[in-house]
Amino acid sequence: MVKTLGAFFSLYLATLILLMGSGLFNTYMGLRLTALSISEVWVGAIIAAYYIGLVLGARVGHRLIIQVGHIRAYAASAALVTITVLIQILIDDLWVWLGLRFIAGMAMVTLFIAIESWLNEQTENASRGTVFAFYMLFSCMGTVFGQLVLGLFRNLNYEPLVFVAICCVLSLMPMALTRRLHPALQVPAPLAVRYYVARVPLSLTVLFIAGMLSGAFYGLTPVYGLLHGLSNQQVGVFVATSVAAGLVFQWPLGWLADRVSRVRLIRWGAVVLLALGVPLWGWFQMPYPLLLGFSAVLGILQFTLYPMGAAFANDNVDPERRVGLSALLYMVYGLGACLGPLVAGALMRAWGPDVYFMYVSACALILVLFIREQRVKGTHLSEDAPTHFVPMADTLQNSHVMAVLDPRIDIQKDISHDPVAAASPSAGDQQDDGGQGEGYPQRVQAS
Repeated sequence: MVKTLGAFFSLYLATLILLMGSGLFNTYMGLRLTALSISEVWVGAIIAAYYIGLVLGARVGHRLIIQVGHIRAYAASAALVTITVLIQILIDDLWVWLGLRFIAGMAMVTLFIAIESWLNEQTENASRGTVFAFYMLFSCMGTVFGQLVLGLFRNLNYEPLVFVAICCVLSLMPMALTRRLHPALQVPAPLAVRYYVARVPLSLTVLFIAGMLSGAFYGLTPVYGLLHGLSNQQVGVFVATSVAAGLVFQWPLGWLADRVSRVRLIRWGAVVLLALGVPLWGWFQMPYPLLLGFSAVLGILQFTLYPMGAAFANDNVDPERRVGLSALLYMVYGLGACLGPLVAGALMRAWGPDVYFMYVSACALILVLFIREQRVKGTHLSEDAPTHFVPMADTLQNSHVMAVLDPRIDIQKDISHDPVAAASPSAGDQQDDGGQGEGYPQRVQAS
C-alpha cells in the first residue's frame, strides 16, 4: 500500500489540489450569487453549464491528449481553467460567466482524463483496486478540504477566485516534475446503447436520479444554508460533512451490499432519504448541530447511490463490456447532474429555499416507485455476479476513463474501447517532446 501511494503520489497530489480548488469554487458561486440577490435559477444554470462542459469535453480531451501528449494537454487545460477563473474577477456579467463555466468544465475533464489514463496504464492488475481506492480517497479529500478552506475567507469577493486560480496552477507542479513516463490512452469505442438499456434499465434510472441529487447538492445546498442564516464557514462545514460521511460509509455499505440484495438496499435507502428530507421542509428552524447530523445522514444516502447503481449494473452486463457500461453510466449521471441544478433552482426561486429538500424527497420518491425487486428478472446476470461492491467518488469531474481502474474490469478482454499506444517520435519531435520522452501517442490496431 505504501509503495503504491509513493509510486503515484504526484498524480494523487495533483488530484487533491485540483478538487480542492473546484470544490471551493462551486460552493463559492452559490454563496456569492445569493449574497448579490441573484436568482437561484442563475445559480443552477451556471452549475449546469459546468457539468455540461464536463460531459461534452470528454471526447475533446481524448483527442487533445492523443495529439500532443499528456503533459502538454494537462498544462494547456490547467492554464485555460486558470484564465476562466481570473476573467471572472474582471467581468461581472452572468452570461459571460455561463460561457466561462462551460469552457472550464471541458478543460477540467481533460485534466482528469490525463491523470486517470496515466494511473491506468502504469497499474498492474494485482494493485488496481488499491490504486483506485487511493484515487477516490484523494478526490473526496480535495472536495472536503475545499469546503473547509472556504471558511477562511470572510468576504465573498475576488479572494476565493485567486485561491482557485492558485490551485489550478499549483497542480501543474507535481505533473510537470514527475519522473514517470507518459502512458498510452484508452479511447472509448462507439457505445452499444441498446444493449445496455436492455440489460440495466433500473441502474440507469438510479444513476440519473443520483446525478440530479449530486448536481443540485453542490450548486444549491450552499444557497439553502445561506438563506437560512448560516455563515460562510458554517455552509462549508455543512457541505463537507455530507461529502465526508458519504465517503466513509461506502466501505460498511459495500460489505452489506455484497451480502444482500442490491435492489433492496437501493430502495430502502431511498425510503429513508425520502423520510429524512421531510423535517427539512421548513416546519421549524433546526439547530445547527442537528442540521449537521441530518447533513451527514443525507450524504450517506445520496452519495452511495452511484456505487450501488454501478455495482448492480455490473452484475447484469457481460464482463467484456464493462468499460462501455461505465461510459454510459457516466453520461446518464452527467445528464442528471446538468438537469438537477436547473430544476431545483427554478423551484427554489418560485417557492423559497425549503423547497430544496422537497426536491430531494421527490427524487427519492421516484426511486421508491420504480426500483423494485419484482422488476428484476435475473435473466441477464453475468457469469461472475454478484460482482464486488467498489466504493466510487461521487463527482462528475472524474471522467469515465477512471472506469478502467475499476478492479471488476479486465482491460485485456474488454471490447468497448480501442487501445492507443505511444509511437516513436520523429527526429524533429525528439528535439521538442515536452519532456515526455516517449513521443506522441498514435492509434494502433486493436488486438
